Amino acid sequence: MYEFLHYQVRDAMTADPIAISPHTKLREVEALFEAHDFNGVPVVDDQWHLHGILTKFDLLKAFCFDAHALIPHYDEIMEQTAETVMTRTPVSVEPQLPLSRLLQKLIEMRTKSLPVVENGRLVGIIAREDVLKALRRAAIQHEIPAHEELRP
Repeated sequence: MYEFLHYQVRDAMTADPIAISPHTKLREVEALFEAHDFNGVPVVDDQWHLHGILTKFDLLKAFCFDAHALIPHYDEIMEQTAETVMTRTPVSVEPQLPLSRLLQKLIEMRTKSLPVVENGRLVGIIAREDVLKALRRAAIQHEIPAHEELRP
């Protein structure tokens, strides 16, 4: 497990993640969530600057009842763009952040993933699953093979 303390976000993140533009229709986002079993997707401009993140929770918020629409019209809502419901200025992390600090952040925030930003541009995404894989990898690297145990 000691090896885990040397890992950084860059060692476990998914590089060059799938991202959407602020003008992507919610219908397309829903299809993306279904096809890839994503919980959220970064929202970027043409230069890959992070503008927000759109999660399944954000998508559900688009259907909330309000004074203007007691019964939301599904097709109209699904034609809205990502920028209408995305979470703006999301929490992000840098690639050189130690994974041990990221682990604490994920636990404190109770979030499933975070965008990874370097020099203002999205370079990856890091999820709970990625951290669990890194923990497992660190543990496996330090297991002593049975034939090397306690040699006389």
